[in-house]
Amino acid sequence: MSGTSEVGAGVAGVAGRTYPPVTFRIEPERAAAFARAIGADPGAGVPPTFAAVYSLGATAPQLFGDAEAAVDFARLLHAEQEFTWARHPRPSETVTSRGRVASDVNRRGMRFVTFETETTDAAGEPLCHSKALFVIRS
Repeated sequence: MSGTSEVGAGVAGVAGRTYPPVTFRIEPERAAAFARAIGADPGAGVPPTFAAVYSLGATAPQLFGDAEAAVDFARLLHAEQEFTWARHPRPSETVTSRGRVASDVNRRGMRFVTFETETTDAAGEPLCHSKALFVIRS
């Protein structure tokens, strides 16, 4: 064993774990406030980076609250974030996001958890794919 890809000692590996879907209504005023906060035009619709709210923000608490995942929030670093869209949601639209642990490995005394979320519209059509890398320091 090389020591670069095994799950950490004392921590149950949760790679492949999928969490229940979370439904989220995109409140127009909340999306507009987000747009104003980042300097975007609130009249232009839901800002792309609002996916941090309806995709990652709606699902990551499931990972963080999972006792078996054992994410030590005090040692957590949100290292990377990516979003890919099939289309952007509209204000007042209800979306559903489902989170999944894509990988959970230890390297050099740090744990690397890749968490992905698929978000769909009410018809089940893809909207957004989110990928986050969380590093948990020893």
